[in-house]
Amino acid sequence: MKLIVGLLFALGLTLQAAAPVPRPAPEFKIHEPSGKDTLLSSQKGKVVIVQFLFTWCPHCQATAQWLSKLQAEMGPKGLAVYGVAFNEEQMMTANEAANKADMAKFNEFAKFPVGMSKKEPVLRFLGMSVMDGYGVPQLVVIDKKGNIQAQTKPRPAKGEIVEEPVMRALVTKLLAEK
Repeated sequence: MKLIVGLLFALGLTLQAAAPVPRPAPEFKIHEPSGKDTLLSSQKGKVVIVQFLFTWCPHCQATAQWLSKLQAEMGPKGLAVYGVAFNEEQMMTANEAANKADMAKFNEFAKFPVGMSKKEPVLRFLGMSVMDGYGVPQLVVIDKKGNIQAQTKPRPAKGEIVEEPVMRALVTKLLAEK
C-alpha cells in the first residue's frame, strides 16, 4: 500500500476526499442545451443546489424528482436548483440533436435547468480527482454568500444531503439566514 501511495504521490496524484466545507464556491459555468451559459456566481443572494449527474442514472433521476419538488416549493423563497450532466458518452456524442434528446428525456424528471459539462471541470469544482472514484448524483449546496455549505462525499451515503429530508432541513436553515 505504501508503495502505491508513494507512486501516486510521485506522479502528482492524490487519493483524497472531496474538498472540505464550508469553502468559497469556485466559479462554474453551466452550458444549457438552449445555448445559454449560466455562471453560478450570478446566483449570489440565493441558496443554490447543484446536482452533478449522469442522465441515464436512476438515482440521479429520482433525486431530480424531489429536487424539482423543492424548487417548486422553495424557489419563490430564494432557492435555485441546477443540474449538470457530465456523463462522458453524452459529451462525446457529436450529434447535437442526440444530446438535446437525451437532455429532454432527463428533463422529464428535472423541472429545473440542466446543462452539460466535461468531467474535468466538474471534478475541479467538487475538489476531487479522478483517483477518488465517485458516485452520482453529487450534490452541492451553496449559501447566499457564495460559500459551499454542504457537499456529498465521493460515494454518497445515507443520512447525507442525497436524502430529501436532510436536504430540506439544510435549505430551510440557509434560506432563513440574513
